Amino acid sequence: MRVELMYGRGLLPVELPDDLDVTVIRKPAMPVLPDPKAAVARALENPVVSSPLSALARGPQTACILICDITRPVPNGTVLPVLIRALLDYGLKPDCITVLVATGLHRPNEGAELEELVGDPWVMRTVKVANHFARNDADHVDLGTTLRGTRVRLDRRLVEADLRIVTGLVEPHFMAGWSGGRKVVAPGVAHAETITRLHSAAFMEDEKTANCTLDGNPLHRELIEIVRMLGGAVAINTVIDDHRRLSYVNFGEIIASHEAAVAYVRGFAQVPVPRRFATVLTSSAGYPLDKTYYQTVKGMVAPMDILAPRGELIIASACSEGMGSNEFVEAQQRLLAQGPNGFLDGIKAKHFAAIDEWQTEMQLKPMRIGAIKLFTDGLKDAQRTLTGVDMIADLGAAVSASVARSGDRHVAVIPEGPYVVPRFQPQAAAAQ
Repeated sequence: MRVELMYGRGLLPVELPDDLDVTVIRKPAMPVLPDPKAAVARALENPVVSSPLSALARGPQTACILICDITRPVPNGTVLPVLIRALLDYGLKPDCITVLVATGLHRPNEGAELEELVGDPWVMRTVKVANHFARNDADHVDLGTTLRGTRVRLDRRLVEADLRIVTGLVEPHFMAGWSGGRKVVAPGVAHAETITRLHSAAFMEDEKTANCTLDGNPLHRELIEIVRMLGGAVAINTVIDDHRRLSYVNFGEIIASHEAAVAYVRGFAQVPVPRRFATVLTSSAGYPLDKTYYQTVKGMVAPMDILAPRGELIIASACSEGMGSNEFVEAQQRLLAQGPNGFLDGIKAKHFAAIDEWQTEMQLKPMRIGAIKLFTDGLKDAQRTLTGVDMIADLGAAVSASVARSGDRHVAVIPEGPYVVPRFQPQAAAAQ
């Protein structure tokens, strides 16, 4: 049997023995909007719990538009031209509109990569486009402290704008439950101090800090409080299918519109599965999510619910840019030196996380269930050691070896990686 995994900018074929019982886990077929730009324009005038953009944009002198960084395949080339032309039509001046890349603590997106991210040369020529730098103290405004003790410092270009617009992609997120909306504000354009508090073990080790979980998720609650401290914003929320085509878009008050987008995508991204598997084959969702090993961890966390105890999770990720940040490399080195228990003991007492150590912390969650095997052609030998997981050269052979060890011929395959979150639901067997 031949399966194909999303890998880099294409698909990676994997040949599996025909005698295996293979379950391919995908989203249900998603509808695709026939005219995406027209759909964006309609959304701007048919908002969720908000006035339409035509009313909001008459009067403000400045606007700040947040966009996600290169790690998210947001259809900016569709959204931004429609949005910015509308703002110009409603009276804003081009030099008073800023598109701000919500990098969090990721590296900036510059040059050709920034052009790719924005997706439209007219936007690049017409308005200001800039990156957020979380470590620049002077770039941020202090808004106070949350009830849980997070000092909130946000990029002043957003805080001081007359009109604040957040754009983003709503998809499963292994910490915040769902991406987009409030998460583009914080950690998106937050100061490093705020970000490292939000990623501390006080939040990350809570069992509700998980994929597709909003109720009881302490990180989600904290982000909602931060948005309210900001004074609110409006948002454009998008949902795409596995071919990156626009399936859904809305506009409105940031919290309510995000909730509406989550309600839409939940029925596609969460897939009930009637059993757990000793062998799970998945991906890191291809470009741009599999550019680094850091981002690859998301693909390891997503299938946790269907991985049988002591099972094997086999993942393919291009890792075309290597490991990720120097800080993440340092965290991985600590993991190797201290072991999982020592690493966790070292972070649990800290009020602030060290930068990017939270990704190492998240990697440990599936490692507590079973073994992780990684296929990649993008890491050097020294980097492969730093992953802390087993490296493999042949996906098909790794699946066969896993089946032989477990004695279980049932194999789960998740081609789209972390964009699909399988949920173990025994009752789903009766419904099939």
